[in-house]
Amino acid sequence: MEHAFVFGYGSLVNPATHAYGKLHPAALPGWRRVWRHVEGRSVAFLTVTRDPSCRIEGVIAPVPGVEWTELDFRERSYVRESATGIEHSLTGTPDIRFYHAPESLHRPITGHHPILLSYLDVVVQGYFRLGGAATVRAFFATTEGWNAPVLNDRGNPRYPRHQVLTAEETALADACLRDEGVALIS
Repeated sequence: MEHAFVFGYGSLVNPATHAYGKLHPAALPGWRRVWRHVEGRSVAFLTVTRDPSCRIEGVIAPVPGVEWTELDFRERSYVRESATGIEHSLTGTPDIRFYHAPESLHRPITGHHPILLSYLDVVVQGYFRLGGAATVRAFFATTEGWNAPVLNDRGNPRYPRHQVLTAEETALADACLRDEGVALIS
């Protein structure tokens, strides 16, 4: 599978978390991001579910054939499948894949499987750098599951690819969480 692309809608939007080359803005209609606890993971992660009324923004990035094994490991709680209908600016009909957790693997999020703020910060930073505050707000609006607990681990990040946010990115992440009524837990 040479020169295929991956569609990222979470941490893959942030180029500081990978080295898959030039990112291209893209959108996936008919799907919605959701926070879920997925079997095999100790914390909640983003996945997508079908929703014909929704369209999520993200990026596509080229993945050389040999790097799919590494990416499959990173996304090991998910399945990789071909994506159809992705909106992008590339010419031709590129082979685009995306990862998601099948509904059968979804579990309710509990305090034992919270969203890590260090993971959410990486996603917010990626969307901010992709398109500014409006793109971050669109991420929050097209994502469900904000009733899940969010563990404030900024002081001691548990997410292995965590990033340091600017003051503006931190303030925006915190404001969006407040707007969603999310309370942080320690």
